[in-house]
Amino acid sequence: MRSLTILALALAAALPLASVAQKKAEVAGAVGTAPGQAGAVAVVTAQGVIESVDPKTREVKVKLANGEVRTIVASEEVRNFNQIKVGDKLNVKYMEAATIELKKGGKAVVARSESSSMERAKPGEKPGGIAKREVTAVADVVAVDEAGKKVSVKNEKGEVVVMDVRDPEQLKLIKKGDQVQVTYTQAVAISLEAGTPAPAAKK
Repeated sequence: MRSLTILALALAAALPLASVAQKKAEVAGAVGTAPGQAGAVAVVTAQGVIESVDPKTREVKVKLANGEVRTIVASEEVRNFNQIKVGDKLNVKYMEAATIELKKGGKAVVARSESSSMERAKPGEKPGGIAKREVTAVADVVAVDEAGKKVSVKNEKGEVVVMDVRDPEQLKLIKKGDQVQVTYTQAVAISLEAGTPAPAAKK
């Protein structure tokens, strides 16, 4: 997914998730369960202000909410680079989500698939976009250890992975021969807002 590496991964490197969570970013999350299903999602939102723009090197310096200044290099694939102005507000939202669903009967194909997409700004707009990556895997349940509260599943490579299932009601639903489907989603949304123009100098 080349487009994602252009700006989204550059920002991910400049604003790593673990450090962002400790530096005045907004962090939200949720966990939910239903019979045979479980899911969790975490969202980190961070803002910054464009400090400087170098058209020759395509380097953009961003001042974060905690006062740190980070440098991001935008490749030629970043559309509308000339629309980036000093004082613009940079908004970054990073989301991770995972769901597990029990498939009774075990008739699906054991496999792993991955998809990705990228939406970029239209010509003339402020640079930005949304990058999304989703991985889905189906595995066979090969053993259930009720005493140890563990379930063993075999993936498409023949590898056996042991999963902890602490909820006794969920564990009761899982039997050898069933399948589990795991879906992992990762997304980065980036947008720029025009800053307030500096007041004109008095003559």
